[in-house]
Amino acid sequence: MKTHVTKHADIDRKWFIIDAEGQTLGRLAVGIANLLRGKDKACFSPSVDCGDYVVVINTDKIKVTGNKLIDKKYYNYSGYPGGMRELSLEELMEKDSTKVVRLAVKGMLPKNRLADDIIGKLKLYPGAEHNQVAQKPEKYTIEG
Repeated sequence: MKTHVTKHADIDRKWFIIDAEGQTLGRLAVGIANLLRGKDKACFSPSVDCGDYVVVINTDKIKVTGNKLIDKKYYNYSGYPGGMRELSLEELMEKDSTKVVRLAVKGMLPKNRLADDIIGKLKLYPGAEHNQVAQKPEKYTIEG
């Protein structure tokens, strides 16, 4: 019996659209990460990028549980003394809600060379309008 190895020619990519309105950040990020990696496909292989493209709309309407809006912090260090910047989730949501979702999804992807290619297939929009109409994305819902 031979082992099946997934090749780039075997991969059939689709476009999915997810409405993030009212979704919990962590559960949404898990569902997006699984679609981007292709873990729902029969031809899944951890060493090959066989996932689909994902368009997420309404990222400014996600929700979080508990006190995470105030307690969760995002850090950025410039490399200089005194260059540590700290933003709470609430401040980052006001500034750029797409960055919050991108960081949550990126944290759930493998830390290897494929991660940059996988995260490149993620398209995020703060409102209901998006630029991927020509690709005809299918509506996808994440339970949870």
